[in-house]
Amino acid sequence: MEIITIRYYLTLPEGVRETFTVKLDVAKLELVDNIPDSLPTWAQLDFCQCSHCPFTPAECPYCPLAANLVPIVERFEGLISYSEIAVDVMTAERFITQHTTVQRGMSSLMGLVMATSGCPYMAFFKPMARFHLPFASAEETVYRATSMYLLAQYFLNKEGHNADLTLAGLREIYYDIEVVNVAVAKRLRAATEADSAVNAIILLDIYTKAMPVVIEESLGEIRYLFTPYFEELSKRSVKKPKG
Repeated sequence: MEIITIRYYLTLPEGVRETFTVKLDVAKLELVDNIPDSLPTWAQLDFCQCSHCPFTPAECPYCPLAANLVPIVERFEGLISYSEIAVDVMTAERFITQHTTVQRGMSSLMGLVMATSGCPYMAFFKPMARFHLPFASAEETVYRATSMYLLAQYFLNKEGHNADLTLAGLREIYYDIEVVNVAVAKRLRAATEADSAVNAIILLDIYTKAMPVVIEESLGEIRYLFTPYFEELSKRSVKKPKG
């Protein structure tokens, strides 16, 4: 089994250095060896279970997303959201260093873990996890998410399926993710007295709530990036011989 390894190195306020190693199965793009042998009550499937969850406790006693978040939540227990930390992220392609807050560092790491956790609603973000970009800005996130979705439509079209160029399906994906985020936040409030984990989810949810609005506005904020395509189209129209 081929493995993709992404490492997060976090230097905490006291100088303590924590390392989180994320291992992904290349074929499935799901986490490998990440779930602890012993899991807390808040990770059970029927504990604040998502209203649209397709699993049942009989077939899946623990929520795969919650179970994969346990190592992060337990190791950040007691940390304050706004404490300053240094985060180094190492992938096969690059090394990124960011001076940020606990909640933002956790948010980046948790987003990666959630996308590859085995939750069917988060699975749509596996391509973004494969090309993980820590601490992406709002504009970068819009660009990456819409590009990912439209590339998926290209592949669907190649296999004879109808392609959704209106991004209606992407809006639906984000609406479903909102439900997941609310349920996860409830779990985390029960899991820890500290606010860092919950606030990390809230940061992710801000992007989740904003994306449908951005799509409704026709992605006007990033349209300017594609000016050369419109200019080329205009040139072709001018050159086109008149019948």
